[in-house]
Amino acid sequence: MKRVVTALLLIPTFWYVILWAPLWVFLAVVAVVAILCFREYADLAALHKIPKPGLFGYVAGLLILFLPGNYAAFFVLVAILGMALSLRSRELTNVLPGAAALLLGVAYVFGSLRCGIELRANPYWLFFALSLNWAGDIAALYVGKAIGRHKLAPRISPAKSWEGAIGSAVASMIYGAIYIPRLLPAVPLAEGLALTAVANVAGQFGDLCESAMKRGAGVKDSGTLLPGHGGWLDRIDSSLFALPVVYFIVNNFHW
Repeated sequence: MKRVVTALLLIPTFWYVILWAPLWVFLAVVAVVAILCFREYADLAALHKIPKPGLFGYVAGLLILFLPGNYAAFFVLVAILGMALSLRSRELTNVLPGAAALLLGVAYVFGSLRCGIELRANPYWLFFALSLNWAGDIAALYVGKAIGRHKLAPRISPAKSWEGAIGSAVASMIYGAIYIPRLLPAVPLAEGLALTAVANVAGQFGDLCESAMKRGAGVKDSGTLLPGHGGWLDRIDSSLFALPVVYFIVNNFHW
């Protein structure tokens, strides 16, 4: 019940922030969500015995979110500075894991959400990139409970099944078939459904990757801020993989 209530509160909130809120409100919400997710990611890294990214990670991530223009070169600077800062560690075995965790976290959380900011040029694309996996997650949960028999990745997430994964993909495709003609009419339906399928698969990998981080850390959830869902990273793990995929394809097809 907590999961349902939380979702019922989050969905209209995100709908408003994405589609109608002033730009400064939208950017502020993205920044807060990014910081909360990065904090949970840093806590998971610490449970893996990897040094937390620290203040530099938050500063670098926020710059990734808001730097104008092409920010690809900035990732290189983050990697170089991250490696340099990791030299402060008393244990040289922490230098490479610490720098790698910093760069991955900045790209994984802040870089993915930057793609979401770019997608808001047409807010219906952004809402689509987020919501297609919400539809898929709901279907995966109920289909998996009802008929799930074949484990998808038992070492990583024993509750997930192939039946649930297929149900997720089918639900996302149905959602895309309804959403695209109405809110993104310039997109050919066949191409839009192909994008939906790719983004759904990306989102399912995002879910599995975050589950692997949690299982390796020995925890069930990344945090406790969202009743029934765990942490913010638990809530948007699939979106963090889907957003860059949708942005890359939309940007290159010029839809």
